[in-house]
Amino acid sequence: MRRRLFAASLLLGLVPAHADEGMWMPSQLPQIAKQLKAAGFKGRPAALAELARPPMSAVVKVGGASGAFVSKDGLLLTNHHVAFGVIQYNSTPERDLIGQGFIAADRGAELPANPDYRVLVTTGFDKVTERILKDARGKQGRAYYDAVDAATKAVVAKCESEAGNRCSVANMYYGTDFYLIRQLELRDIRLVYAPPDAIGNYGDEVDNFVWPRHSGDFTLLRAYVGRDGKPADFAADNVPYVPPAHLQVSTEHFADGDFAMLAGYPGTTFRHRMASEFANQIDWQLPSRVALYDGMIKTIEAAAASDADAKVLYAAQVASLKNGLKRAQGELDGLRRSDALRVRRDDEAAMLAWLGKQADAAATQADIDASQAVLDAAVAMRERDQLLANLRSQSQLLRAALTVQRLALERGKPDPQRESGYQQRDETLISGQLKQVQRRYAPAVEQALLADLLRQYQALPAAQRVPEFDAVFGTTPAQLKARLKALYAGTRLGDEAQRLRAMQAPASELAASSDTLLKAAAILTPALVRLEDEAKTRDGELLRLRPAYMRALIGFRRSQGRAVYPDANSTLRVSYGKVSPMDPRDGVRYRPLTTVAGIVEKHTGVAPFDAPQPLREAIAKGDFGSTAEPSLQTQTVDFLTNLDTTGGNSGSPVLDARGRLIGLNFDSNWESVSASWMFDPRYKRAIHVDARYLRWLMAKVYPAPHLLREMNLPPE
Repeated sequence: MRRRLFAASLLLGLVPAHADEGMWMPSQLPQIAKQLKAAGFKGRPAALAELARPPMSAVVKVGGASGAFVSKDGLLLTNHHVAFGVIQYNSTPERDLIGQGFIAADRGAELPANPDYRVLVTTGFDKVTERILKDARGKQGRAYYDAVDAATKAVVAKCESEAGNRCSVANMYYGTDFYLIRQLELRDIRLVYAPPDAIGNYGDEVDNFVWPRHSGDFTLLRAYVGRDGKPADFAADNVPYVPPAHLQVSTEHFADGDFAMLAGYPGTTFRHRMASEFANQIDWQLPSRVALYDGMIKTIEAAAASDADAKVLYAAQVASLKNGLKRAQGELDGLRRSDALRVRRDDEAAMLAWLGKQADAAATQADIDASQAVLDAAVAMRERDQLLANLRSQSQLLRAALTVQRLALERGKPDPQRESGYQQRDETLISGQLKQVQRRYAPAVEQALLADLLRQYQALPAAQRVPEFDAVFGTTPAQLKARLKALYAGTRLGDEAQRLRAMQAPASELAASSDTLLKAAAILTPALVRLEDEAKTRDGELLRLRPAYMRALIGFRRSQGRAVYPDANSTLRVSYGKVSPMDPRDGVRYRPLTTVAGIVEKHTGVAPFDAPQPLREAIAKGDFGSTAEPSLQTQTVDFLTNLDTTGGNSGSPVLDARGRLIGLNFDSNWESVSASWMFDPRYKRAIHVDARYLRWLMAKVYPAPHLLREMNLPPE
């Protein structure tokens, strides 16, 4: 009965809380057709649910973000910062593609991306809830987790038996529903066009999350496949991928109030979390993340200060950390500005009061209370878990050693029983990650970073310490310094051939290895597995219990006449709204368009406001042609909409009422960074590169007429 009520609630409450709120699954769009039409959409809403047809079939996942095909020959448009790792991978101090930019004169000159860079084309999105939960019902904790995990792996394995498929199972509404996502995995991606960093990242961290903005944050890549048309690793004789559809870049103008729509792969939102989780985010998680990221940035920059090569090697990591730092601070400020904790607590209290009047209130409330108990237990180890996660994610050689040891451990099991991420399907990706370590690693920098993180770990209360980590790294700063030095002096994993050889080595050979980092990883791996087991028990309980909270929330929203879209989880979503100004505070109004005049106004000749001379000369010349905004009689750069976005939406195409590409999403304003937790229509704005600026740069400033022709665009 609960399942039937839940399904009905999705169909009966299809009026958004705010007209422009929502990261909708494509399959939900026909149900809100009236709202889309009322907002100004000129197409057929039902067509947006068809993943094999345009425009959805042109929208792809690029790395951890989004992008879209813009030609029939696999030309792909995404953000400069999304492709920054590819640009960095091909850069050296002698050939600085970051600073100088890059234009491939022809396809033979296009440069290969780093080996683990992927583009995923979604081809299927099917509900598989019954298959995933069939064996889990009646179980608890780790048993529930394992049943869901086993069913997920079986569904994925069957899906991936078809060559070229990359499949996953997405959890919707926190364990209530599950969807099988089928994607074509394109592995040969090449760099085609990148503006200089002083255009693609104009303003850098000073302007990050800030409006007005003047960044040309775009890059063009191309996807290749084997001669048989199937996904393949890089090879000189591969051919351009022919996508099922591509978007047409618009040559028309738009104005304040015009309809806009965005499709992409938003990372993670938390809007349906419990009030206690809002409190943890505001009171601990965000302040601690700000401090942690700030410390890591300072450590890396200090360690690389006198080494030009190291600065290049760590450029992408530092940029990512700075973005994360500013985002965390902005999210904290935004949640406080919107009084999010009070709003969520009041809303939850109203929901629970409504629940108390329903027939199944007691059982639902019991599950909600049990969920809270699980969350309370996790809070006790949050400092430890955050530090250990960053020890792995922010290192290169240590992570490589841990990956090799874990892979050897998992290979001793039947493939369906291996840990996700270490199955046979993952080994190509692991190999790619190991190959690119050299492009991301400097010994002195990594040791300095690990020393900083481990000193914080050593300061934790005894209850949060892990014996194996103490055994490897010591318990005092002096022991830590000496042991880190010895670990890195006695390893050969800095050599690519040694890493790849270790990846293929059997567990017995690794156990006998004298390599110091491999020996350390052999000690640490059982501890990490033990901590994972504890997390899986907790996650299993939350998977089992959270649907009760979601049923109550959806039922309550239905009683208010409101729809509920799932929290974002890196699956394809669509948002709609309009080009929109903003009044962020008293006496301040944001116009929704910026122009090249702002580039000149900000220019200081010093990074991050050092506009390239060719750009300044072109602005002074004023030859904007058909790309100039008629009402302003000058060239636009960026624009604002009230589209609902979050991390992962970088690179998402912004479409007009007829589905033509008018821009490329790349940021949010400072006031709306907290939208991953709370949508506040007063402040939520998304920032996009204007396609007219892209066209002008490619026509008049850093010309690429062959690419404009390929995109069926005029030369100016």
